[in-house]
Parts: sequence; C-alpha cells; structure tokens
Amino acid sequence: MKIVVRVKLEPSSYQADALAATLRVCNRAANHISEVAFAKGEWRRNGLQPLVYRHVKEEFDLGAQAAVRSVKKVCDAYATLKANLRAGNLGPKGSKRRNKAESKPIVFRPDAAQPFDDRILSWNTDGRTVSVWTTAGRLKGIRFVCSPDAARMLADRRQGESDLVVRDGQWYLFATCDIPTPEIETPADWLGVDLGIVNIATTSDGTVLSGRRLERYRKRLRALTAKLQAKKTKNAKRRLKAIRRREQRFATDTNHRISKTIVTTAERTSRGIALEDLSGIRERVKARHDQRYRLHSWAFAQLGAFVEYKAQRAGVPVVHVNAAYTSRQCSACWHTHKTNRVDQATFACRACGITMHADINGSRNIRHRAADAWQRGAVNRPSSVQRC
Repeated sequence: MKIVVRVKLEPSSYQADALAATLRVCNRAANHISEVAFAKGEWRRNGLQPLVYRHVKEEFDLGAQAAVRSVKKVCDAYATLKANLRAGNLGPKGSKRRNKAESKPIVFRPDAAQPFDDRILSWNTDGRTVSVWTTAGRLKGIRFVCSPDAARMLADRRQGESDLVVRDGQWYLFATCDIPTPEIETPADWLGVDLGIVNIATTSDGTVLSGRRLERYRKRLRALTAKLQAKKTKNAKRRLKAIRRREQRFATDTNHRISKTIVTTAERTSRGIALEDLSGIRERVKARHDQRYRLHSWAFAQLGAFVEYKAQRAGVPVVHVNAAYTSRQCSACWHTHKTNRVDQATFACRACGITMHADINGSRNIRHRAADAWQRGAVNRPSSVQRC
C-alpha cells in the first residue's frame, strides 16, 4: 500500500525565494498547458505533450523534466475532474456547479503544489537534506526535518514523485512510500462503528468516543475569530492568519487518535471493522441554519479514510454497510420504527421494550449487517490486500 510521508523543509531566505519563484513559473506554465488542453480537447499526456512541450520550455524557461512534470500535472487534474463528474460529485448534468466546472479550463493557483521526480529532486536521508531544481539553478543542501521512522521509510520505501508544497509560508515535501501489508483473512467477528457529530464514533462493544472536546474547541475558535474580525486592526489580522488552520489540525489529530483506537481494538480481538456508508449525506440531510456549521465541519470521510489505511497496514478487513434505518431499528428484535429513537442519546424499542444508548444500538445494527456485506463482496475481493 502507498503511504504519503510529509517532511518540513528549512530553506534559507534565498532558497525560499527561489522555490517560490519556481512554483509561480511552473503554475503559469500549467495554466497555459491547461488552456491548450481545453481548446484542443486533448487530455492524454501522449497527445498533449507534443503540442506544448517546446513552447513551454522556451516561453517559461523551464527545464525539460520540469516541463514534462507540468504536463503530467495538468493531465492528472483533468483526470480527477472527469472522475468527479462520473461519480456525480459536481451535481447532475445541467446543474449550475457542473456547468461551471465543464465550461472553462482548470486554473492553478500561483503557489499550487508542483511534482518533482528523481531527475530534478534527490534525497539525502542520512544528512537530512534535499537537492532541488529551481529556475535559479540547482539548490543543494536544503535541510529538512522529520521523525526517525519517517526517515527510515523514505530511505527504504520511497517511490515515484515528491510534491513541493507551501502553506502559510512554510515549505513541505510530500513523498510517496510503498510499504508491504499483511494478507487480509476472514475475521471471526465484526466491530460495528457508528459515526456521529455529538459522539464522533461509537463501537458495538459499548465504547463511546465523544466529540465534546472537539466541539468546545470549535466554539472557542469561532468566538475568537468573530471577535478578531470585528476589530479589523493589523494585529487582529495577524492573529487571524496564525489561527486559521488550528481547527483543521485539531480535528485531524482527533480523527487520528480515534481511528487508532478502533483499529487497535479490532486487531487485538481478531475482528473486522464495519463502517456506515455515508457518501452523499450532506446533500441528503436537511439541517437548520444554526446546525449547518456543525454538519459541514464533520470530517467523517477523513475519519473513515484514516480507519481504512490503518486497518490495511494491520491486516484488518473493513466493510461499508448500508446506513439506512440503523438508528431506528432495534438491535435485539429488529423492530423498526421512527419512534424507537426517543432523542439523540436514547433508544427505546416499542416492541420488546429494550432501552440503551442510541449510538450503541446503531453500532450493533452495523455489526449485524457486516457479515452479509463481506459475503456479497467475497467473489470480487482479492486474496491479498485491498487498495484504500
């Protein structure tokens, strides 16, 4: 399986200026390539590269390999756009959002990420330095910092391109590493996981992983942001810039901790993990105005992705089950009715009279559906590891 390792660069002021200039030139070239691809209707690399290669090298003063990587970046961007259109992520045909995406070429920001291959970027993991091609020449000895585990993974498992990224003035390299994974076998049982907003995850064992700490943090940051925006001073603007990504980082760290707990529990007990299929839930659910922020800041897809890749590394199978009526169905007698869900936290079956936490009941329904989902996918499931 493929894992992305992020390292932080520590360039000097001259090196940072050269890297910034390189990103600007490469993205101007990518915008030109995108316009040609859109006008010619040519999205394949073999067809697009002969149309733009010479002009891009001469007009933007790019090296040969940098020009090739820019063409590849544009082709990948259009491939992603087509995949989103096929999946319906941009709405149905004729919708305003889809028409907007299809009616003009893809545009790259001046500081958008740029891919580098081994011809224009080399790693010295022992010395913790990289050598990078730039428009100002080859820059050698740019220091980077990472954990010892990440350094070993880069030295032993790194493959393919590395992406140069700048965020809030900080420089990073994202490298792809291909690591071996154990074979996935049929589990003895399943650990059902109910995802929610109040309780981020609840397992069928009865473990409730609450989101109260994250919700308090979000409320405090929202209040602080509103207060600083009202001031409109230079110091307030600097403060806003400093805290702009804190909520995202805090939510990501929370999802990492929760997913690790879930996967560790399933691995220790030789069980698989059953998750709800929540694709398209934001379009299906109608929320009040005061609840929309909570719904749209709910990073359930990120949590699911973290669970899947951690489970794949541990050899734990993961299935997605239909989430319909899991909150209304009794996990003991299967009676289904909307009045069974008394409130957010309480489930009381009108048929058998059993009472329990509503999220625990939902997670047990998910566990019961996991075996059928696993059997239905048994024909097409590879004998080794599924790709996440």
